[in-house]
Amino acid sequence: MACKENTNVSVEELKKTHKKLHESSFEAKSVNRGYADRSLYINLSTNEIKVKPISGEMKTKFTGGRGYGMKYLWDAVNPDTRWNSPENEIIIAQGPIGGITQYPGAGKSYVVTVSPLTDIPVDSNVGGYFGPLVKFCGFDALEIQGKAEKDVIVFIDGDNNRVTIEEAPAECINSHILAETLTEMYSNSEEDKRNVSVVSAGQAAENTRIGVLNFSHYDLRRKKCKLKQAGRGGIGTVFRDKKIKALVVKKSGVKGDTNNPADLDTIIRTGIKLHREIHDNDDKQCRMRVHGTTQLVNAMNAHDLLPVNNFQYGKHPEGEKLGKDSFEKMFDLGKPDGCWYGCTLACAHALMNFELKTGPYKGQKVFAEGPEYETLAGCGSNCGIFDPRDVVETNFYCDTYGVDTISFGTLCAFVMECYEGGIINKEVTGGLELNFGNWEAQMEMLHQMARGEGFGLVSGQGVHRMKKLFIEKYGADGQFLQDIGMEVKGLEYSEYVTKESLAQQGGYGTANKGPQHDENWLIFMDMIRNQMPTFEDKAEALYYFPLFRTWFSIAGLCKLPWNDIMPADNHTTKEPAKVPEHVDNYVELYKAVTGNDFSKKAMLLQSERVYNLQKVLSLKMGKGLRSYDNVPYRSVGPVTTEEYESRQERYDKQLTELVGVNPEGMSTRDKMKALRKYREDRYQVLLDTVYKRRGWTNNAIPTVKKLEQLGIAYPDVVEVVKQYL
Repeated sequence: MACKENTNVSVEELKKTHKKLHESSFEAKSVNRGYADRSLYINLSTNEIKVKPISGEMKTKFTGGRGYGMKYLWDAVNPDTRWNSPENEIIIAQGPIGGITQYPGAGKSYVVTVSPLTDIPVDSNVGGYFGPLVKFCGFDALEIQGKAEKDVIVFIDGDNNRVTIEEAPAECINSHILAETLTEMYSNSEEDKRNVSVVSAGQAAENTRIGVLNFSHYDLRRKKCKLKQAGRGGIGTVFRDKKIKALVVKKSGVKGDTNNPADLDTIIRTGIKLHREIHDNDDKQCRMRVHGTTQLVNAMNAHDLLPVNNFQYGKHPEGEKLGKDSFEKMFDLGKPDGCWYGCTLACAHALMNFELKTGPYKGQKVFAEGPEYETLAGCGSNCGIFDPRDVVETNFYCDTYGVDTISFGTLCAFVMECYEGGIINKEVTGGLELNFGNWEAQMEMLHQMARGEGFGLVSGQGVHRMKKLFIEKYGADGQFLQDIGMEVKGLEYSEYVTKESLAQQGGYGTANKGPQHDENWLIFMDMIRNQMPTFEDKAEALYYFPLFRTWFSIAGLCKLPWNDIMPADNHTTKEPAKVPEHVDNYVELYKAVTGNDFSKKAMLLQSERVYNLQKVLSLKMGKGLRSYDNVPYRSVGPVTTEEYESRQERYDKQLTELVGVNPEGMSTRDKMKALRKYREDRYQVLLDTVYKRRGWTNNAIPTVKKLEQLGIAYPDVVEVVKQYL
C-alpha cells in the first residue's frame, strides 16, 4: 500500500479513527533497587491484559533483560511453534541497571522472539526511551502474544496507570512518519514529547523476513524523533504479522533516582569516573562523540577486514569515502546525541534536511539517522557502493520501511555476486541490473520490498532461502552457493571479513542466534595481536567474551562504553582486551543498584544460565546441533581464484609454512584445495575445543551436569537435552 504523509489530516482527526478494543488499569508501583518485580502481558487474539508477578526464583536465575525474555519465550512456545504462530511472543525486557542516568549507556532494552529467518530464538538490543519508560511504569518486561485482526496500537500510560488496545486504521506505518505522529498524539506539549516513546515497523517488514523494530526518543533540541533499531532476526516481521502498528509508552517525572538504587552515591561516583574518561580520552581514541562508529570503516579497510563485493575482499581504494572524514562534515554535531539520559559518549548522530533522490519521498528533505559502521560496510562497500550520501539514503529507507540494514546489505551482496556470475539474470530480477556498485538497482529492490512486489519479495526472504530457490529453480551449483552465501542458521553475517581469524569464524559459527558480532568480536585479538595462539586460547576467549557480552543484555547496558572508550593506562593491564577497570565498574554498579553481593565470577554465572537456556531452547525448536554451527567457506578462506590471487603472496606463504605444501608449480585451483582442507580441518578442531570448554558434548549439546551446575536443570529443560544425548 502507499504510505505517504497526508498533510490534510490532523493528529486529532487521526485519533478519532481509533476504536478502543480494551482498556485495563493497573496499580502504580515504584521500581525498587532496579526491579519492579512484575511484567505486563498482552494477548492480541483475546485482548487480555494482565499484570504478572515475577518470582524470586525467576529474578535469581535469569536476572532481567534477555534472561527474562528467554524464560518467557521458553514458557510460551512448543516444538511446533514457528515465527508466525499465535503463541510466539515478542518480549521487550529491561535489566536491573537499565534506566539509571548517571552511567553512560544504561538505556538499553532487549527484544526476544522466534525469528522468521532462523526459526529459533533471536535476541536484539536497542536504545531509545521505550525500555526505561516501561520499566518506570512498573514493569520489568512486556510480553505480547497472539494476533490482532486489524492494525492496533497498544498504549501504556504510566501517568494514568492504564493500558489500552486500540484499532488504528489511518496512520501511515512507515516509522519516520508514525513515530512523529504518535509522539504528538499522546503528548500534551512540546516538552511532554520527551516522555513518550514509540515502537514501530514499516511497510517492508510486512513483506520480508528481515523486519526491524524502531524505538523512538524525542530530541528536544532538534524537535525530531530519533530512531534506534532492534535490528536482527526479523523481529519487525513478527511485529507486523501480529498486526501491531505501534507500541506507545508515556511516563513523565523520570529522575536520576527513579530506579531507587541501594547506593546512589556509588553510582554517581562510578559515573563521574567514566564521564571524565570520555571527556579526557574520546578525542584521542575513537572520537565517538564526533564520528560514532563510522571510524571503524577506516580501521577495517586498513587491516583488510572491510567486506567488499560479498566478502570477497577486505579493502578497497575508495573504502575511506564511507569513513569518518566524510561523516564529520555531514553530521549535525554539537547537540546531545545520547539515546538515553546521561550518556555522554553521544554516538547517535544525525543529518538534518537530507534530500532524498528515490522512492515515495523523493525530493523531500528529511531528518536522517547517521549510519552505523554495519550499514556503511553492508549496504556500501559489500555491495561495491562508495558514495556516502547513497548509503545515508539506503539507511533512511531501511529504517522507515523497517528493514535490517545488516541482512539487507549482506543479501544484496549475495544477489549481486549471483547476478554477475550468471546464476540469475534480468529475467529473474524483473529487469534489475544488480551489478556490484549499482545503487539505483539496490534501491529499487528495497522499494519493491516495501511495495510487496517483484524481485524484492524474493530477496527479502534472505540468503538461506534464496540459495535453495536458486538451486531448485535455476540449477545453480549448490556447493558454490553454500560457499558464498554468507549466513549461518539462516541469519545473514554482520560485516567483518574473517578469513584470517579462526577465533572470529568460530565466534560467528557458534553464536546462539547466528553470526552477529554483539556476542563476540575477536578479530583484533586473534589476527592483529596474536593473543590467542592455541586452540585452547581461542576456546577460552569463545567462552569468556560471549558470556561477558551476554551480561550487558541481561543487565540493561550498552557495550560501547565498555571498550570504545578506555582508561588511558588500559594498555598496561594484564588483559587489556577485557578493559578490566570497566569490568570492575560494572560489578560496582550492579551492587550499588541491587544491594546484592556480586563479583566477576557471579557475572559470568548469570550469563551462562541465560546462554545455555537459549541454546536448549534452540534444541527445543528442533535446531542447534553441531551442523548448525558450520560456516560458509568464504568466512574461512578464498572461494574463487580471483580471491586467492588477490592475496596470493599471503596464501602461498601459508601453504609453505603452515600446511607443509610447496606451492611452486601448482595451479591456483590446486593451491586453493590444499588450503581449504587445512582451514576446514582447523575449524572443526576449534569446534571440538569450544564445546568442551563450554561443558557441551561434541554435538553442541549442554550436558545435564552443566545444567545442574548452573541451577537450571528443570525437568522440562533436561527432557529436551536428553532427547539428543
